[in-house]
Amino acid sequence: MKIAVVILNWNGKKLLEQFLPSVVENSPEVTVYVADNASTDDSVQFINKAFPTVKIIQNKENGGYAKGYNDALKKIKADIFCLLNNDVEVTKHWLSPVLETFAKEPKTAIIQPKLLDYNNRTHFEYAGAAGGFIDKYGYPYCRGRIFNSIEEDKGQYNDVTEIFWASGACLFIRSVVYNKLNGLDESFFAHMEEIDLCWRAKNLGFRIKYVGASKVYHLGGATLNEQNPKKTFLNFRNSLFTLTKNAKGFLLGLIFIRLVLDGIAGLKFLLEFKPQHTFSIIKAHFGFYSHLKHLLVQRKQTRDKIKYYQKTSVVFDYFVNKKTNYNSL
Repeated sequence: MKIAVVILNWNGKKLLEQFLPSVVENSPEVTVYVADNASTDDSVQFINKAFPTVKIIQNKENGGYAKGYNDALKKIKADIFCLLNNDVEVTKHWLSPVLETFAKEPKTAIIQPKLLDYNNRTHFEYAGAAGGFIDKYGYPYCRGRIFNSIEEDKGQYNDVTEIFWASGACLFIRSVVYNKLNGLDESFFAHMEEIDLCWRAKNLGFRIKYVGASKVYHLGGATLNEQNPKKTFLNFRNSLFTLTKNAKGFLLGLIFIRLVLDGIAGLKFLLEFKPQHTFSIIKAHFGFYSHLKHLLVQRKQTRDKIKYYQKTSVVFDYFVNKKTNYNSL
């Protein structure tokens, strides 16, 4: 199988200096691309000079994560796309276990490796840890991470197992499936678009796997850190987008309960003296309602909707029952 490792970049020269060497060094059997989202720094010049074997695709605008990848991947021919953040350090032989799984399992369409914290290397990383799930109301959690509780990697997830969503920090996908899904939903711009992509793949009967023998280290927060109100806005709004498009069941009831739960989250931010994040949640709901007509059209196009959750409310389990790791759920 021909694999293309594609790194999306926007004004990330410093990150490329730090992380691109590990990708080039540990991926001799594949073609490495940098898809540049119209950077205004000298990222492109740096790559051309320091890494002449890396191919560059220059997008015309910064359309965010979703559009950036959609535009770039149209220009790449490969059996497998690896969507890799520019703040990820890969390890020796990181590709072999993933390719072996794809070869053995034709119905497996998407794979995520073990995602560890670059700055705290004994622990999992927030953005995907050991594979993702969502609860009935669309709140994501991971094996190895529930909300802000991060587990230490003690080998408890050194397995190959089916998951619900794979992290966009390092996501492998068969190109035929990516094209069948028409790529990432560009209305998301950034954050949670990978959950939507995986959910749509699941609704078509494809499998998503976590492969623990493949290991990478993710810096995280390089574009928007968790203290940024814009990240709060995108996460809350895009979660509602994903739920509306793909969830099986009585949608009005789900959205009403989300409204209540998000309101509690907004109150929590207010009590923590973070009013900007409270406003971001309010703004996220108005942003969601303004897109509702289009989202309902997309919902009708998804005929076969699977049961998507294992837990009814990870919020209740975490904040009320004090269950802070995946195996306690």
